[in-house]
Amino acid sequence: MIIDTYVFGDSLLHRATPGKKLLALFVFCTVLFIFEGWWTLLPGLALVAAAYSFARLTPRLAWLAIRPVIPILVAIFLVQLYFADVDLAAFVVLRFIALILAASVVTMTTKTSEFVDAVMTTLKHAPSWVPRKQIALAIALAFRFIPRIRSHVADIRSAQAARGLGRNIRALIVPLILRTLRDADDIANAIDARSVD
Repeated sequence: MIIDTYVFGDSLLHRATPGKKLLALFVFCTVLFIFEGWWTLLPGLALVAAAYSFARLTPRLAWLAIRPVIPILVAIFLVQLYFADVDLAAFVVLRFIALILAASVVTMTTKTSEFVDAVMTTLKHAPSWVPRKQIALAIALAFRFIPRIRSHVADIRSAQAARGLGRNIRALIVPLILRTLRDADDIANAIDARSVD
């Protein structure tokens, strides 16, 4: 079953419209990239932590958002460490963490149906030839596939550990692609069975 990442709550963040949250996320990410330096990153991390606390999202949820990309973050850190220094390596990795956690705040406080409704509202003035329903459906499926892929990664890593494969990247990527393609086929068949264009 495909699930979304919404965490039930009644905070102001939960009640804010998807458009406002996406705009705030866009501004946040833009500021972190345009104004580089610890003087923007540290307040940015504090702002993300405050958003998690305000929305009553636990540290465990933050960890679950970061955990799937830890190997990538480690690789980025090592590359930056090789070409630059530890200060820049730490800065780059922490900035990625801030961006990921900020995006997670938006997805955890917004139902997929709200995202779809926001897209439909945005597209209502589009020309008649624009496939509005299909676009909304595609966006909804994209949001729902993210936690599904995370679940696959966790399952495959558990199987790797049981077989003594450690962090073998090939043993992770190949079954992950196969499972994702199988999910895509299942969704496509379900859409065809409901006669959706």
